[in-house]
Amino acid sequence: MAEERTKCDFKTPDDGGEAVFKGVEQPIFSALSSGQAERDNTVGQRASCEGTKAPGAALTPATTPAFSDTESGIFSGECETCVEHDSELDWFCGTELKLICSHCAIVGPCRGHSVTPLAARVTAVRNQLVDACEKMQVQARWMERFMEKTLPSKEQKLQVAASTAREQVVAQVNAAREALEEEEQRLLEEVQREEERVEQCLLTQRAHWSQALDSLAHTRSLVVHTLTHYADPQLVMSIQELTESMEAAEGVCKPCDTKQLNFRPGCGESKLLRGLWATAMLQGPRAYASSSFKFDERTVSPLLSLSDDHRNLTFVHKKLNRSLPYDPARFDSWPNALGSLAMSSGTHTWVLDVGQSAAFKVGVCYASMERKGACDKARLGYNEQSWVLCHFGGEYSFCHQGNKVLLEVMVRPRKVGLLLDWPSQTLLFYSPESSAVLYTVRGPFSAPLLPAVAVTDQSVTILH
Repeated sequence: MAEERTKCDFKTPDDGGEAVFKGVEQPIFSALSSGQAERDNTVGQRASCEGTKAPGAALTPATTPAFSDTESGIFSGECETCVEHDSELDWFCGTELKLICSHCAIVGPCRGHSVTPLAARVTAVRNQLVDACEKMQVQARWMERFMEKTLPSKEQKLQVAASTAREQVVAQVNAAREALEEEEQRLLEEVQREEERVEQCLLTQRAHWSQALDSLAHTRSLVVHTLTHYADPQLVMSIQELTESMEAAEGVCKPCDTKQLNFRPGCGESKLLRGLWATAMLQGPRAYASSSFKFDERTVSPLLSLSDDHRNLTFVHKKLNRSLPYDPARFDSWPNALGSLAMSSGTHTWVLDVGQSAAFKVGVCYASMERKGACDKARLGYNEQSWVLCHFGGEYSFCHQGNKVLLEVMVRPRKVGLLLDWPSQTLLFYSPESSAVLYTVRGPFSAPLLPAVAVTDQSVTILH
């Protein structure tokens, strides 16, 4: 410890006449004790031996280490004395943590306690303080090094990382914007071509039927004129000519509506735009349903258990089938339940947590769907009033009117998002985890739709 050195600054008032030492390297213990000399090893050993004597051993002033106030370094004035024995307080009681005299240690109240010569205690305390100072000095060097080297380096790396992140964001947004602008231009041109095609068809049809109408009107006028102005002999002789004109008029087909005269709605669709639209709607701020999206307790099948917050449906085994009061809105055979919010305008999104369920259906249906019995009219996906995404037997499919469309799902989704856009009559099933559109349905929908769910394994939850 005495070999370790530190830099200490000693300053005194200018009028004191003493020199001011700065940066003088000397032992830290010596600096703290104001130049106190090292004690004699022999004396220190004797003090230690006497401090560890068995209780009750004779301890006389002749054998007590004679450390003066100056040597101890803690008394600058008169020595403190024991009030009870009028002796110098030159011992320390470790049990009661106080200064005592030799008599207190031998026959006094501290007899049998752990006592140490005051000088030895002072040395231990000083060494402890020196160690603490050295640790603080090392800690200060660490802090200085951290502030001088680490923090500036971190600031430089922060600037580089933030700049790179900004460039990446701008690059990605620009790429997406460029792709969207190109796709927008392409789709608008496609819509324009489709509009021009239909307009041309309409013009052609208008010209054709205008000509046919004129021809028909001319033939009719000729027939009427013949009937009203020709004499009987002339009428008989002109019948052949009239017959040819009438046959030509009758040969004109009746006008009828065709697909060529209708605008093709799908011309404005694209996989890229549909995917970005679904991602924005189902992964953005409106990704999850509002608090109004809940299951209607009246519709919940006895095979399902509804949570208190009306957001979770859990399949209940048949053996635990519960008896519920009759309600015309309740499904009594199939494990179905409907949402409480009817949708007939605007755009709606909601996300269902299907977890590890191996058998479920999620989708929409009309409020007029049958609720009673085990018939297909009350079975989701098996009638014309319901559209659902099904998962059963490890397969995913879209079901409507009993027809199944198998879906290729690369990653099993733990969540399924639904997007219903009433203006475009579009129902879309989406996987938020893979950002993939699972299936898209085009209406038309003729009545308000309700969220619909069926569960035969584990549970399904509406996420808010």
